[in-house]
Amino acid sequence: MMNGQMSAQLDFTGRVALVTGGASGIGRAVATQLIGLGARVAIADRNTEGAEAVVKDLGADRATALTLDAANPESANAIADAVMERFGRLDILVHSAGVGIERSFLETTPEEWQRLIDIDLSGTFYCAQAAAKKMVPQGYGRIVTLSSTAGLRGGTGRAAYGAAKAGVVGLTKVMAVELARHGITANALAPGAIETELVAKMHSDETRRVYRAGIPMDRYGSPDETAFTAVFLASEQAGYVTGHVLGVDGGFLAAGVMHRDKS
Repeated sequence: MMNGQMSAQLDFTGRVALVTGGASGIGRAVATQLIGLGARVAIADRNTEGAEAVVKDLGADRATALTLDAANPESANAIADAVMERFGRLDILVHSAGVGIERSFLETTPEEWQRLIDIDLSGTFYCAQAAAKKMVPQGYGRIVTLSSTAGLRGGTGRAAYGAAKAGVVGLTKVMAVELARHGITANALAPGAIETELVAKMHSDETRRVYRAGIPMDRYGSPDETAFTAVFLASEQAGYVTGHVLGVDGGFLAAGVMHRDKS
C-alpha cells in the first residue's frame, strides 16, 4: 500500500514472475523489464534454447528457463511447481505464449481451428489456473493475459485467432471476479499491430497497408511499448485495477472514419 504517496518508480524487488512465451517478442520484453525493476523471473517457452538464451542475457542469478507446452495442462502445472521450487513463491503471471494464423473463415480447417483454440485459449486457462493456485495461499497475485484487438473487432483472416483471443477476454473477466477476494487481479492486454516475430509471419504487405490505414498513429508498435503496459498491470500500484481489457494499439480500437492530414 502506497498510503497516498506516489512511487517514483515501479519496484519489483522480492517479487517472482512467470512469463510465458518469454523467449521472444512481447514476452521477452516483459521479462527484461521485470528483471530490470528487481524481480526474479521464470521464462517459460516451447523454444527452450531461446528461453535459455534470454536467461543468459538477463543473468542466471535472477532468471531461469523452463520448457512449456501451453496446450498441455500437465505442463502448465509442472511449470508453476518449478517456479515455486526455484524461487519459493509466485506473484506474477504474464501469459504471452501464443500462436497465430491469417486464414479466411471459409478456408480455416478444423485442425487449424483446434490448434489456435488449444494454444491461445485453453493454454491461457491452464497456465493462469496453475499460477492462481500458487497465488491464492499467498493472498496476492497479478495475472496479465494477452488478448488482441482481433478478439474485440472482426478482421479478415482471423476466424480462429479472433475467436481464441475473444475467449481470453471472457476468461480474464471471470478470473478477475472470482480471484478478487484472494488479493489477485486479472487484466488483459489487447495489442494491435506490434512488430513481433508472430506478426512478421502473419502480416503480408497488403495486411500491413490496410492495418496502418486504420491506426491513427500510422505505425506499428514495439514489444517494449506493450511490455511497459503489462509491467504496470503486474505492479503493486495497479492493485485496484482488475477485469479490464487495455488496448495497446495506437488508437486502432478508437478509430472510425479517418481523413489523413496531408499538410
